[in-house]
Amino acid sequence: MAEPQQPAQAAPVRTGRGRLKVYLGAAPGVGKTFRMLEEGHRRAARGTDVVVAFVECHGRYRTEEMLHPLEVLPRVERDYRGGRFDEFDLDAALARRPGVALVDELAHTNIPGGRHEKRWQDIEELLDAGIEVITTVNIQHLESLNDVIQKITGVPQRETVPDEVVRRAEQIELVDMPPEGLRRRMVHGNVYAPDRVDAALANYFRIGNLTALREIALLWLAGRVDDALRRYRVDHGIDETWETHERVVVALTGGPEGDTLIRRAARIAARESGGDLLAVHVVPGDGLADVASGTLAAQRRLVECLGGSYHQVAGEDVPATLLGFARDHEATQLVLGTSRRSRLRRRFTGPGIGETTTELSGDIDVHLVTHAHSGHQVRQHQGPHEPAAVEAGEPPRSGERLPSTGQAVAESAGPADELRRALATALRAVDELAACYSKLTDDQRAELAAAQTSLKELGGLADRFPAP
Repeated sequence: MAEPQQPAQAAPVRTGRGRLKVYLGAAPGVGKTFRMLEEGHRRAARGTDVVVAFVECHGRYRTEEMLHPLEVLPRVERDYRGGRFDEFDLDAALARRPGVALVDELAHTNIPGGRHEKRWQDIEELLDAGIEVITTVNIQHLESLNDVIQKITGVPQRETVPDEVVRRAEQIELVDMPPEGLRRRMVHGNVYAPDRVDAALANYFRIGNLTALREIALLWLAGRVDDALRRYRVDHGIDETWETHERVVVALTGGPEGDTLIRRAARIAARESGGDLLAVHVVPGDGLADVASGTLAAQRRLVECLGGSYHQVAGEDVPATLLGFARDHEATQLVLGTSRRSRLRRRFTGPGIGETTTELSGDIDVHLVTHAHSGHQVRQHQGPHEPAAVEAGEPPRSGERLPSTGQAVAESAGPADELRRALATALRAVDELAACYSKLTDDQRAELAAAQTSLKELGGLADRFPAP
């Protein structure tokens, strides 16, 4: 066996915080400690002052072989409940001041008697002293995933580390292995002692458990990569969307078409494994919504049931607010419903939110989805004296009759009745436009007057249709 490496001369005093690298294991036994020691050897071979501050070998002889010829710091012994335990000696590491310290098991709970309760707090002190640290942790020890993983494996995790501690690391490297490969390692005695293998394979290390742990680790790390990419784009002033991940934003007005849009957006997001669904509702700049909260609450539940997230943002310019939200969240596609305004009303009031959003969307794909409440769809009237409303969801005016004849709309489906219903809808739209006459241009006023005249003439023509 090679002789241990002689202690290198302590590095000069460094200023600034040290860097943290984490080897994140998808499950116990995948080889994260081994990978950490491999990096220690590479760094030492390049002349870096590397020490093994604390490594737990768990009786694995190949891991023990990897300790040599690296310098290994002494441990401190502490008594606890009648037993004697070896622990990481923080003061020895600070006094040694290496360039890089290898510290295993980030989530470990220290034996009482030291300065800190948790090992990650010891590592924070090393980093504050300017020492670079390489450490290890398994995915099941992250605080935010503790309850999820317990439900999957049935094993509670008493030692956890805050997610933010790991997220702050300059580098996170996933150590992964297919479930079948990890189980073979166990059978060969490379993970646990022979007397523990059968129980482990039948419980925690079942194929289903290992597959779920692997997926959770990949998804958690993907979220961290997204955060890093977002910071990079902000730091470098990059505004355009990078389509590294499919994200679909669906815009909700609180109208009855919302369920249709949500389901369509969910299908688009599902085309790519791991696609994200985000629903957004824009309220006026004062933050006060102008739609029934019950409708949006139901739509929010539907979004969350389909695995998406619901957001509410304030803004007076709806297209700009929608696109700002989409770009902030790296969205690749935006789903909106077609207008509920009639074609005539759109002719006089200009392009709607969907058209404007499409024109300004840039490299974000915009889907304008038709639905039963679009402006060209006319709702059946509710009673003998109530013509169909110009927009879906808009109640007919009480007692309103067809302006052309003054007679009630019959329940028959003859051509005269169809024409009367269409005329009623068109005249309603013209009346609404007349209410905002002062805002129209001279050309629009002339077109409005011509439309009113034409519709009245058509009303007289409808009266001459024979009854069915």
